[in-house]
Formats: sequence, structure tokens, C-alpha cells
Amino acid sequence: MISITQRVAQARVEVAGEVIGAIDAGLLVLVCAEPGDTPAIADKLVAKLLKLRIFSDEQGKMNRSVTDIGGGLLIVSQFTLAADVSGGNRPSFTAAAPPALGRELYERVLATARSQHPNVASGEFGADMKVHLVNDGPVTIPITLRA
Repeated sequence: MISITQRVAQARVEVAGEVIGAIDAGLLVLVCAEPGDTPAIADKLVAKLLKLRIFSDEQGKMNRSVTDIGGGLLIVSQFTLAADVSGGNRPSFTAAAPPALGRELYERVLATARSQHPNVASGEFGADMKVHLVNDGPVTIPITLRA
């Protein structure tokens, strides 16, 4: 499973001009499932996100997690994270999970996150989304987890 995690001051996602998910300070997480991914990997990603210490403490050091600050999670599916451009200029997305598995694992990430954290918003799987964010720092962390 591939994710790009951004520390944000605020973020929102729109579908057809309507806001469907929004958070204030927290993490915007773009998520892509790969063919070998499992529910256990999805759960491991959520655990990592909730413990990832990328928020500043009183001394200005990255020592606090989204849980510590009471921040939000905005989780958005993005199969393009699996893009392969090694063969030319047009990306190939064959490394992304098939849509049914991608949806299943995205929904698993959301369900697990919602069961463990009080402030979780989401995008819409497969939709044409507009994601707006104010990147805080900027701090952007790629996370790749495999079986």
C-alpha cells in the first residue's frame, strides 16, 4: 500500500463542486492499494498514521502525532500513486490494485481509522475529486507498506 501523507493546517475534498470531506489541522492522506495488499496492511497503515510524530511539540521538534494534537484525518483514494513512467511519458497504472480490491482496501482504511480516531473525513472512491489543502511546513511523508 502506498500513501502520501501531508501535514496540513486545513484540507477539503470536493466532488461536483460540493465539499464531501474537510478537516482543520491534521493529515491529508492519499492512499493507493497494490495487488498484493491485504486488510492487515491497511490496518498497519492506519496504525502508522495515528502514531506518526510529525507535529511540533513545545520546543518546535516533530514529537507529536495527529492523535496527540486531536487533529483530523482526510483520507483520499488515489490510484495514480502507483504510476510507472519508466517506459515513456504516458504513465502506466498496472501496479495499482484492480478497482474492486482498491475499493475494499480503501474502505478498510476508512473503517479502521474511524474506529480508532474521532475525526476522519474522506474522499469518494473513483470520483473526480478536487483536493484543496494548506500544507503545513511543508511536511510531506511517503509511506509504502508491503506484506
